[in-house]
This record gives sequence, structure tokens and C-alpha cells, in this order.
Amino acid sequence: MSISVGIDVGGTFTDLVAVRGDGFVETRKVLSTPSDQSQGVAAALNALGAGGPAIERVAHGTTVVTNLLLERRGARVVLCATEHATDLLELRRQERASLYDLTTQHPPALVPPERVIAVQERRTPDGVRTPLLDAEALRVAEAVAALNPEIVVVSLLHSYEDPSAELMLATFLRARLPEIPVVCSSAVLPEIREYERTATAVAEGYARPRVATYLEHLSARLAVGGYPAPNVMTSGGGMRTAIEASQTAAALALSGPAGGVVGAAAVLRAAGLQRALTIDIGGTSADAGLILDGEPLVEPGGSVAGVPIALPRVLVETVSAGGGSIAWIDDGGALRVGPRSAGAVPGPVAFGRGGTVPTVTDAHIALGRLDAAQLSGGVRINAEAARAAIADLAERLGTDATRTASAIIAIADAEMARALRRVSVERGIDPRSCALLAFGGGGPLHACALADLLGMRTILVPPHAGVLSALGLAIAPERREAAASVMQLALSISGLDWPALLKRLVVEAGPVGSAEHRAQWTARVRYAGQGHELDVTTTPDDDGIMLAERFSALHHTRYGFTLDRPVEVVAVRVAVSGTPVPVQFAPPAPSQHEVPGPAVVTLPDATMVVADAWVARPLPVGGWLLERV
Repeated sequence: MSISVGIDVGGTFTDLVAVRGDGFVETRKVLSTPSDQSQGVAAALNALGAGGPAIERVAHGTTVVTNLLLERRGARVVLCATEHATDLLELRRQERASLYDLTTQHPPALVPPERVIAVQERRTPDGVRTPLLDAEALRVAEAVAALNPEIVVVSLLHSYEDPSAELMLATFLRARLPEIPVVCSSAVLPEIREYERTATAVAEGYARPRVATYLEHLSARLAVGGYPAPNVMTSGGGMRTAIEASQTAAALALSGPAGGVVGAAAVLRAAGLQRALTIDIGGTSADAGLILDGEPLVEPGGSVAGVPIALPRVLVETVSAGGGSIAWIDDGGALRVGPRSAGAVPGPVAFGRGGTVPTVTDAHIALGRLDAAQLSGGVRINAEAARAAIADLAERLGTDATRTASAIIAIADAEMARALRRVSVERGIDPRSCALLAFGGGGPLHACALADLLGMRTILVPPHAGVLSALGLAIAPERREAAASVMQLALSISGLDWPALLKRLVVEAGPVGSAEHRAQWTARVRYAGQGHELDVTTTPDDDGIMLAERFSALHHTRYGFTLDRPVEVVAVRVAVSGTPVPVQFAPPAPSQHEVPGPAVVTLPDATMVVADAWVARPLPVGGWLLERV
């Protein structure tokens, strides 16, 4: 019987979910190996015990790109940019890093000024003013070679409209440096906005060599065990093969968190619900997301570690409020929690792996919420050590250990509640109209407190809550994307042959590995003159009037008003998805029954706190539905 395996590498644990051909689910959890993530992946597969031939697919969620950007350990990039437009990465959007703190600076650009080569070429709205000549392309190629790059990025002005100059320069660069990869911005992001396009292309170049090395190393390690090469989750919530993923590194920036929201959406639909806020609380961070109409909300991009990546991604707001977040006292004597994390090593004090400072997990243990003799993943709890660490912190604060532990958790709850408000209220969604879907090792611990802070009355704790991100990876279908610049008024799109354009994008996206597929088109639309767009669903059957009306309705929902201005279509994108892996969620055990709060319920891979004034009921599909009474 074929098996689809999902492996989510987190900061503390590496989670594995295996979905068999009949939909039955098995789970495993091992400690992560930060020095080499592939070791944890191999250990999780070994813990499963299934032979390589039985495993048809290994789906992987990775933090490699995020870590590269955070730690600035990417490739040596040389950037080729249009003359007089070589400072885009430093100028950014000319916004301050902090409005009122003039000492706060943006992170340094991924490419320093001395590795930016000016290219004598220029395109204007009236056409080509300065053509790129062969002699200039040769000069640029020699200048690039002198800088000893690992990879070259070409980002020329207005190449989203006409990429011919970028493609010509790339040809000369490859002839001069045949062993060095070349990335063209028009291939990475064929859309307006020079800074975002350049920054995204540079992020692609910065991460691609290291991602390729990691995936080659992981594939080789899996091959030794007879396992197939991994598929990799993209930020947009779909799978790509290892070879494809190594050539689209920037699209992997939120690989792991996206899997969690995909898994949450599957559980939500199985439970008969359509709208939810999600909170995935792991050992290092907490990720807030939003599901509407049973599907994760996908947005056009955002910043990762201070680097704009303007590629579609599942909406995830990450905060440093995981179980390993360290509690400390600042210079003013106030209790703080995070952003530093104890991670997998040394971990919380209670794990006995060298941790000496209390964490959110230690606070839960001190309050008696985690009283199992052993956590999944082979970690034993030393409750006495956790209580001693909390007591030491309480003494320095001049209070008792119980109040200190409760305060640590309350601070983490407040930080997560702010993230949940940002993903909902800022998009015109009232949290009270949603269920709260809480997962990850810490999600069910914090769910009731978060729901109370947001005025929510329904909580869904899914089956396999502690490893739901890995489940999302195991069932996610393959997904391909393609995009095109439009830059036309909505009423003029008929002149573009809109149906033909959308169908051409499906062909450009490529096959998805299954006979059946689903194409979803999204147009980026704005009022003419606006500096931002909204993503509006579209189909080949739409005309300009329908698209404009749909945009105006969405604009009113999001911002509360509409404008009497023409509507402009900036770009269009397609996502082509294959067939999801079918899954059979576990029904509740016969011994499960209604649990009124206050109570602590030990789940197979997590712990659930049912607060006072809440009641938990087992769901037919597995998991628990909590309602405020």
C-alpha cells in the first residue's frame, strides 16, 4: 500500500505524518537537528519504520530559506541593474525602519553597492531610449566575472513589459561564465514595481545555491534508505519536486508554516466549517493564519527577515511566542517573553538538555498543565527543574512562582492575539465571526485564552493537532504557477483576448503530475492612480465590467469605501493544482466524552486546556470542538 509522507522541520521538533493508501494516518515526532536538518528528516523516517518502496512521496516543509535570510548566509550575488537605478536595494521605499526611533536601521541589502554593475540601457514609456548593445553586454559580463560571483541576478528597468534586454544580457553572461547561474527578474516576477521585483529576484539568487545544495544533500540521504527524492512545500501552499524547488528558492520562504494552514483548511472542511483563524504554536514561534470559504487566504507577498519577496504566499503572521520563548527581565525591571528562543538545543529547562533559563513551556509545567512523564519526541519532563527556574525568576521580580508563570503565559498570549488581529481585522474580518483552529504542540494549551482575548466563542482542536503541519504537507497536491503583466484598464481587457491569456498561463504553468487539475486565476487590480492592488479571483468567462464590480465589492469590504475612478488590471496569475491525497481523520475513541472546564486533556501529540466557562466535545471526524457557555 503506497504511503504519502509529510515531514515538517521545526525549530524544536521534526514532525512526520504518513498517510496510507486507505487514508489511515500514522505520526512520529523526533527532535530537530539545527546543524543539519536532513538528519532529523532521516531520523523521522527511520522512526516510521516503513520500507522505502512503500513510500510513494516524501513531502517536506523547510525553514532553510528563512534561516538563510535571517542569518545572512546566502550566496555571493552580483546584481546587474540599469544605469542610474543601481541603488534600489538601499533606497527601498524610502520609509523608515521605525517611525519614531531614528537609530533603528533596515537590515543591510543582500547585495552591497560594490557588487552592483550598472548597465547602459534604458526603456521608457515611449519605447527603448538606450538599446543594450553587444559591446555593452560584453563589458558587463567582464565586470561581473571580475567580482567572482556564485550567482548573477539581472534586473533591468521595466523588464516586466519587455524582457528582451534581460534575456540578451543573460545570454552574454552565460557565455562568459558557463558555470555560474543567471537569474532574470522578468522570469521571477514579471510585474511592476522595480524595488519589489529586484528585491525578489535578488532573494532568489541569494538563496538558490544553498537551497540546491541542501535538497541535493537531503535527496542523497533519502536515497540511501531507498526513499524517493522529496517534494517541497512552497509559500503558496502547493508542492514542487526537489529539482523545481531548487530553481525557485524564493518561493520556499514560508514552506513550513504554509503546510500548517493547508492541513487546517482540510480539517475545517471535514468538520463542516468554512471560516477560521488559525494559530500554530510550536517550540520556537507561533504562526497566525486565516481560512475563508474553506481555503487558506493567499496574498501576493510580504517581507521575510526584512527582505521583500513579492511572490504568492499563504497568509501567515509569525511572532516569537513559541513554547521555547525565553522569559527574562529587561533593564527597567519588567518581565519580557521572547524573541529569543531556547530552540531544540538547549531547549526548555524541563527538557534536561542544558537549558537554564525559563521558557513558556516551563511556565505551563510549573502550573501543572504538562504533567505527562514523557513528551512525544523522546523528551522527558523534569517538572522540578522547571518550577525551580520559574521560582528563581519570581524571586528576582519580587513575587511568587505561580503569578510569574501565569504572567509569562499571559505575555505570550497577548503577542499571539495581536498577530491574530493583524491577519483578520486588518483585512476586514471580524474574529468573532470565525472559529479559532488551534494546533501545534502549544496551540491547544493557549486556545481558550486567545479566544477570550478576541471575543471568539468557538475553538476547533483538530485531530493530530501536534503534527498538523506535517499532515498538511502529506496531503497537499502539486502546484504550479505562472504570471503575466497586464497594465490595462479593466474595460479594455477584451482587447487582450482575456480568455486566451488565461488559458496560455495554464500551459506556461506546466503539468501537475495528475490527470485531473484545478486552475485558479487571480488578477491584481486597483483604482487607477492607487499605489497598491487587491487580488481578485477571475475566470476566462469574465469581462471587464464583472472584474471591476468584483474588485469594488472587495475594496468596500476591506476598506469600507469605493472610489469613482477607473479600475486597472496590473497583472494576472494562475495556480494549477493537482489532486490532494485523500485522508481519513480518526474518529473519537469510545472513551471520549464531553469535558467541561476547567480541565486539562492529554491528547496523543499535544495537551489541551479547557478553561472555565468553556466545554469541549469530541468531533465525529476526530479532534475537539470547544464552545463558550
